[in-house]
Amino acid sequence: MTGFNTLLYKEVLRFWKVATQTITAPIMTALLYLLIFGHVLDEHVQVYPGVRYTAFLVPGLVMMSVLQNAFANASSSLIQSKITGNLVFVLLPPLSHWELFSAYVLAAILRGLAVGAGVFVVTAWFADLHFVAPWWIGIFALLGAAMLGTMGLIAGIWAEKFDQLAAFQNFLIMPATFLSGVFYSIHSLPVFWQSLSRFNPFFYMIDGFRFGFFGQSDVAPLHSLAVVSVFFLLLATIAVQMLKRGYKLRH
Repeated sequence: MTGFNTLLYKEVLRFWKVATQTITAPIMTALLYLLIFGHVLDEHVQVYPGVRYTAFLVPGLVMMSVLQNAFANASSSLIQSKITGNLVFVLLPPLSHWELFSAYVLAAILRGLAVGAGVFVVTAWFADLHFVAPWWIGIFALLGAAMLGTMGLIAGIWAEKFDQLAAFQNFLIMPATFLSGVFYSIHSLPVFWQSLSRFNPFFYMIDGFRFGFFGQSDVAPLHSLAVVSVFFLLLATIAVQMLKRGYKLRH
């Protein structure tokens, strides 16, 4: 096996061996969100014409799960390797910074998509969903997972202890996710908050992903794709440069 394949295999095996914690638990959390919010608001809220609130909620929960778990996979792997001291065994082999980047991000994508698929299978029973534009679903799922996997890689490189990583997740990832339109349309917000939401790249990922199901969205999907692509390329450039320079990896 090449170094890239070995690292990718190790990263996938890392989350798959504890699938109850890394895959099943997030699926159950998303199901609880659906049951609670769907039960309370399904008869009182209609975001898109002809779309029940429960149906509107399912794609948001799927995408939220994809993003959060893609981030968690890359970030937790690096910080654990730092804390336990086994990061040296990843850095010693002749792996290029591109191979390191690709292996960590691809593993993050696989975990994010595995959780997202599980959430969809469990929650789709509660809603009448259609696949109006399935290619948009796939594009935004892949690009969103790649972007959050890259963010997780950056956070894992930057953090030196679990507290710093937790702060990154609690004060950046979680607020950006919950304020991205998972549970609502930004058109239901006051004008100021609508404008502010448009600076949140997570909003474009979820809005574009939801368009694939209903053919309706707050922003044109091509616009969302352009915004997400730019953010991904920017984050990927930062992550690759950090790996190339050995930032906080080689002391």
